[in-house]
Amino acid sequence: MSITQQYLLDTYRARKLGEPDPPAPGAEDWQVVREVGDHRQLRAVLAGRPAHGRIRQALGRWLHLRPRSTC
Repeated sequence: MSITQQYLLDTYRARKLGEPDPPAPGAEDWQVVREVGDHRQLRAVLAGRPAHGRIRQALGRWLHLRPRSTC
């Protein structure tokens, strides 16, 4: 059964029971992505690590250590 078929079945059941319709597939995806980021920041803080800028700091160190070409 595809996700669309499952959604239609869930919507049909909800309407028969007088319950609110379930959210459409993909409607909450960006919210989930934001919550995953928030969860990672929380885990970093609880572990005593900096919560922001880890990628930027790593790239900065990498770019700073690369030998510059003399052309």
